[in-house]
Amino acid sequence: MTELDANIRKLDAHLARFRTDGIRNLIGGASVPSASGATFETRSPVDESPICTVARSGPEDVDTAAEAAKTGFPAWRDMPAPERKQILHRIADLIVERAEEIALCECWDTGQALRFMSKAALRGAENFRFFADRAPAARDGQNLPSRTLMNVTTRVPIGPVGVITPWNTPFMLSTWKIAPALAAGCTVVHKPAEFSPLTARILAEIAHEAGLPDGVWNLVNGFGEDAGKRLTEHPDIKAIAFVGESRTGSMIMKQGADTLKRVHFELGGKNPVVVFDDADLDRALDAVIFMIYSLNGERCTSSSRLLIQDSVADAFLARLTDRVNRIRVGHPLDPETEIGPLIHQVHFDKVTSFFETAREEGAIIAAGGTRVGDKGWFVRPTLFTNATNGMTIAQEEIFGPVLTAIRFQNEDEALKLANDSRYGLTGYVWTNDLTRALRFTEALEAGMIWVNSENVRHLPTPFGGVKASGIGRDGGDWSFEFYMEQKHIGFATGQHRILRLGV
Repeated sequence: MTELDANIRKLDAHLARFRTDGIRNLIGGASVPSASGATFETRSPVDESPICTVARSGPEDVDTAAEAAKTGFPAWRDMPAPERKQILHRIADLIVERAEEIALCECWDTGQALRFMSKAALRGAENFRFFADRAPAARDGQNLPSRTLMNVTTRVPIGPVGVITPWNTPFMLSTWKIAPALAAGCTVVHKPAEFSPLTARILAEIAHEAGLPDGVWNLVNGFGEDAGKRLTEHPDIKAIAFVGESRTGSMIMKQGADTLKRVHFELGGKNPVVVFDDADLDRALDAVIFMIYSLNGERCTSSSRLLIQDSVADAFLARLTDRVNRIRVGHPLDPETEIGPLIHQVHFDKVTSFFETAREEGAIIAAGGTRVGDKGWFVRPTLFTNATNGMTIAQEEIFGPVLTAIRFQNEDEALKLANDSRYGLTGYVWTNDLTRALRFTEALEAGMIWVNSENVRHLPTPFGGVKASGIGRDGGDWSFEFYMEQKHIGFATGQHRILRLGV
């Protein structure tokens, strides 16, 4: 039996209960169908086969979940932080115990390759441990004395919050948003993406098995236009943390405006990787390939624009083309696979539409540009060359295994091209000139920048973008700044003079 066959057999065992019972909502600690009884079907992008039915929630279900979160908030808020810490560590322990199940289900549900998803659960557990350890100090403040007052600050959890997560790496991103909310003392209503509901259900089950009180974490499945819209408008939901497209983020901001809802957005990107001729070109090549073609190119931080200095462009692009043509596309549960299928036909149609756009605009398809097979949503890793930054393929977020290569002459031109985008999530700079690196990163319009490195996430650092790529930051204390309210209390240290009126 091959490893692929063994993994498929294990997956079938894990999916058996979902195929029988479907995926229900989890509200107030109870597993319930949608109030209307409506469901929708989730299918695997690998072969378009049905996985199971999923509760299709409407406004009534969101109202019930928001009420459960509101009811559960005071006790969770007031629970001693060491006890919250213990529960969050227990969640992490159980994630590790079920890591294989989570990875296999994530691969089948999203099309992501097992070589990447095998670590997704462990990263999710890391997120819970990191914020669990920070929970006891989350409310700590400062002493800011003035001449007449002892001024102290503290933080308190904002209340019930809504978390809306995307379909790319849904498990890890769910933990990344929910762990700090729980550590801060907030309760949660979580609406996962309709394309990838499996691991969200597993994660919510794990949380309750770990001892999380009923109502603290509520899972509501459904579509953005009904369940998502009600969640963003609900008056009892004090904040929305959203990961997804920039257009959707704009819509959520409008929907939350009437209730003055706080929002945190991690949105799209058209991230540049800038390779200067003095860089370590071997390492730069590896990083360029990894940061666009891993995770099927379906990642907000992917380096989807290659800006390559003209003096080394011919040789670099020749090597790049050869490597891209040799990337292994296949079944996501095969350990040898490097790229699996795109998430859904809707997304497949969007990504492949850019192939014709590239031709019309005068770019060259140096690699890929075709579908793989006739079943499932597989696409060959694609490289566009002979491109300019004004082309659609250089401005629009494709969100697939598609790289657009653009040449530049000098540092000034590289910076102008890099910043010529409505997005500003990440940037990658390859140079061995330290002073250039300092100059360039200072002027580069991006929330996160890596120099001579791919994206290496460090949890205490701020994660987020500028321009159309987002609002706010995740990570470290920045997460608590979103999920908590700052409070100031001034204590008079003596009998200072108070102006007297009406005497």
